[in-house]
Amino acid sequence: MTEHHSLVGEKKIAVIGLGYVGLPLARLFATQYAVVGFDINQQRISELNQGVDVTLEVEEDLLQSVLVAQSSNEKGLYCSNQLADIADCTYYIITVPTPVDKHNKPDLTPLYKASETVGKVLKKGDIVIYESTVYPGATEEECIPVLEKVSGLKFNQDFFAGYSPERINPGDKEHTVEKILKVTSGSTPEIGIKVNELYKSVIIAGTHLAPTIKVAEAAKVIENSQRDINIAFVNELAKIFNILNIDTHAVLEAAGTKWNFLPFKPGLVGGHCIGVDPYYLAQKAQEVGYHPEIILAGRRLNDSMGEYVATQVIKTMIKNDIKVNGAKILVLGITFKENCPDVRNTKVVDVIRALESYSTEVTVYDPWANPEEVQHEYGISCLSALSAGVKYDAIMLAVAHNQFQVLDLETLKKDNAVVYDVKRILPIEIVNEVL
Repeated sequence: MTEHHSLVGEKKIAVIGLGYVGLPLARLFATQYAVVGFDINQQRISELNQGVDVTLEVEEDLLQSVLVAQSSNEKGLYCSNQLADIADCTYYIITVPTPVDKHNKPDLTPLYKASETVGKVLKKGDIVIYESTVYPGATEEECIPVLEKVSGLKFNQDFFAGYSPERINPGDKEHTVEKILKVTSGSTPEIGIKVNELYKSVIIAGTHLAPTIKVAEAAKVIENSQRDINIAFVNELAKIFNILNIDTHAVLEAAGTKWNFLPFKPGLVGGHCIGVDPYYLAQKAQEVGYHPEIILAGRRLNDSMGEYVATQVIKTMIKNDIKVNGAKILVLGITFKENCPDVRNTKVVDVIRALESYSTEVTVYDPWANPEEVQHEYGISCLSALSAGVKYDAIMLAVAHNQFQVLDLETLKKDNAVVYDVKRILPIEIVNEVL
């Protein structure tokens, strides 16, 4: 029987991909294990080794407390973009993004590339754990063959796999990685126990060992699909109640007095999870001949909300006798959620594009977003600070950043200006319309 070195003795962990998911996880494991954080972005590596996290997910003192000067077998985190630095690891945890393309088809390119990277250094007895959100079956059908091909090793004989879906909530300082219960799984029952024990050693909220990798994959993808469908339902209610001239939030507040009513609110559904994951499940369903009606209906409705919000802003301006052509509109916020710099898959962009289609002049202000990243991703100029003395015909609050709650909007408004609040955080007396 072959001895599997990662099933006994010391654990050394490589975390592949140091973004919103990988870095907090690497930092947490580094409190107990030797960890190498691997990322292809040289600038990211340089910043992290200096104790700086531009995503703001890991506080500087926490990050600096686990950093070590070089890779070793002592506990601590060393960040690198050099393959040699992860060659002696025994666990490889892959935390790269899984986006969709412009046709909303799953794009597994980052997963394939990360699997190739690990395949180059994979040894007998190693365990590769995937955290990226995928459709059920993707780990074993798409990723494992890449590992086998590049390494020349045999799955479940020479090396093993696990799947433990990420549950990171960007910008959330209360529900941090160690405080969120973790689903785990392994390619064999024995490996499932090993993977579960590894996470259990650092996750204080506990773990749930799923019977198979496919079950764990499916559990992850339906978590966000469930939220997506529920938000789509209240978005549809908001559209109906708006026509009926009924306050949607007042309706939800009244209905929420029932003990089992689910507290969802209307809004723009973006980000890297809720706005993406349902497409992964839908894709897999269609591959096996099932057309998912509710999942795709929810996606269509939520994807339409940017256009809807823009139309409501324009309608309110017309009611206030404001000339739309050439009107100056201020959009407050472009990140996908409040108090967080993450602009991936933000639906505020849809609102901006729709407003611009009415020949308006849109100014975007977001103190959290990186203007270079916004320009690179979307071709949109984003201000980190407002210009003094400029006044606007309409102001639309899109993201509930804390800074916007103390912003003096009166100094930014022209006479008769419209204020539209998507998030319902502004004083009601200065707001014309809400979602």
